[in-house]
Amino acid sequence: MSELPAPPSPGPKEAPSEPRDFVRYAFYRLQPEWRRRPREERSAGVRDAARVLDAPPAGLTVRTYSLAGLKASADFLVWTIGPELAPIQEFHARLLGTTLGAYLETAYVYLGMARRSEYLGEHAHGGEGEAVRRRPFDRPFLFVYPFVKKREWYGLPMEERRRIMGEHFRIGHKYPQVHIHTGYSFGIDDMEFILAFEADSPAEFLDLVNDLRPTEASRYTALETPIFTCLRASPERVLALAEGLP
Repeated sequence: MSELPAPPSPGPKEAPSEPRDFVRYAFYRLQPEWRRRPREERSAGVRDAARVLDAPPAGLTVRTYSLAGLKASADFLVWTIGPELAPIQEFHARLLGTTLGAYLETAYVYLGMARRSEYLGEHAHGGEGEAVRRRPFDRPFLFVYPFVKKREWYGLPMEERRRIMGEHFRIGHKYPQVHIHTGYSFGIDDMEFILAFEADSPAEFLDLVNDLRPTEASRYTALETPIFTCLRASPERVLALAEGLP
């Protein structure tokens, strides 16, 4: 059995009074059998599920997004943010416990935590990478995908990684209306990161990703799919679209 690795050098200290947030992205698919039920039962089921989504426990932030017609594997997203895992778990259990919830398939779930980016160094500029809390900007579009780097990346010296990421950050600053939410998943989920970007239009996010393709950092990308394009909507609207109602 190999020896355990040495503990990492201490990173930037975080205020103990401000716990790190968990971020959870749950993508659901509504089974076709639900659409065959009587309209009255479906209407009541949508109302009950919408009430759950509209009333999360204290301390949780919840946003809902539609993917109906945009992704074959998922109809809607529930983005949950909170400092403790148990309330997040209980909230989603309540949704699955509704009449409509019995017809929901969980297509994908990604879990991460907020933390200060280790690549900012002493050149922090008040951006998302400094925060241990997460709050939505409530832009109309959200783009979500898991992210894994090649192992060679972690063999580079930290100063070299910071230099490479500096180019990444400079390109990102050209798109101030695109807001990134980074979830760190090391040890708590299958991926290394879960990335979410809020934007006013798909075009500005597409252009940002296009500009990032030739960067040095992109050579160290191992995985960045599946990608989800999500439209922000109220819980009732999200569920109506999943049912096939325009």
